[in-house]
Amino acid sequence: MDLTGIEDISICRDVLQRHAWDLEVSVQDQLNMREGRPSVFASDVHTPAVVNDHSAQHVFFSPPRDNNPHSLRGLFKYVVSLVLQLCYNTIANILQFTFRLLQPDPRRYVTDPVGDVLSFIRQYEEKYGREHPVFYQGTYSQALNDAKQELRFLLVYLHCEEHQDTTNFCRYTLPNPDVISYINTNMLFWACSVTTSEGYRVSQALRENGYPFLAVIVLHDGRMTVVGRLEGPVEPQELICRLRTIVSDNEVALIAARAERVERNFNQTLRQQQDQAYLESLRADQEKERRRCEERERREGEARQQREKELEEQYRREEIRRQKVEYQIRVPEEPTADHPDAVHIVIKLPNGTRLERRFLKNHSLEAVFYYVFCHPASPDTFEIATNFPKRVLNCGPQEDGSQVQTLQEAGLRCREVLFVYDLEA
Repeated sequence: MDLTGIEDISICRDVLQRHAWDLEVSVQDQLNMREGRPSVFASDVHTPAVVNDHSAQHVFFSPPRDNNPHSLRGLFKYVVSLVLQLCYNTIANILQFTFRLLQPDPRRYVTDPVGDVLSFIRQYEEKYGREHPVFYQGTYSQALNDAKQELRFLLVYLHCEEHQDTTNFCRYTLPNPDVISYINTNMLFWACSVTTSEGYRVSQALRENGYPFLAVIVLHDGRMTVVGRLEGPVEPQELICRLRTIVSDNEVALIAARAERVERNFNQTLRQQQDQAYLESLRADQEKERRRCEERERREGEARQQREKELEEQYRREEIRRQKVEYQIRVPEEPTADHPDAVHIVIKLPNGTRLERRFLKNHSLEAVFYYVFCHPASPDTFEIATNFPKRVLNCGPQEDGSQVQTLQEAGLRCREVLFVYDLEA
């Protein structure tokens, strides 16, 4: 409100909502429109349809100045002029229609509508000066789009340079400061010459009957509607009075449209917020479900690995029990105590169990290994070492099938003490 001077907070809110609450873009767009440049909503792709219902609009007609009937003579001149004008218009229309059948009017083909408007503005300022309401520097379609989006009145002026009242209107009425201030404050102002293709196209749509011609268009019941027509010469204050009458009678439609748009934007924003909240809740639930699935898969994987380990351990223990039963036959018979080659060995297990056994000097160290391995208190994997100095005996079965040392080759004589170390401890 401070930056644009718009006093109606509902209009400001509507502008901000249509620009996604971007303050800089909203203000710049409003300033552009004040300078007559089309806003970001202006487009020729979708031109709003204009309803031209004569029964529901204000029509103001002013007779030419030199035929104003203030006396009997003036009344007579006015009646004669009106009759002559009607006859002239009828004959001209017939001739024009016949001529167009033979040679179409080149103004029917619009090639550069923006160029037509800008060319008219340039020629107007060269002849009548720069004191005038801000001309909209875009096409008629763009002006309609902007008026519809901004919910503003659109004042259309069709300029006919050849008409006798055009010069006075452009030199005295439009340059009037009160007229300029009122039009710039309350409506968009689009103008073009009927001699151009763009102006001719608009004149065919609005069907003007006299000049200077002004039409007021505004959004009414969801459609752009012509709510006022002003034809003929008019004084500045009379023009302002007529425009105020048209605006006052149709302001309610704009207020209702603004309220409806605010409500629609509010409902749309509310739905978007609800949809966003639903999506966030859905994503949160999906994330929880994903984590729950990952946790379940992790627990199932751990349980599966644990079962596999237990099965492997069970299989290993069963294999060891089988080996212990199998290896018992590999343990040689114990020699007598008085045998001259007997070696008395004391074996201490990790759990403190003390084993004593006699072997012959020529027995392989594998015999000692099998003896310890087959004992119920023996660990599954172990190594056997001497006491002092500590020396690990290579007494297990060799994978390459090589021979293992005998007790004598390992330096074990008469009486020895060996220690068993659990490799899994």
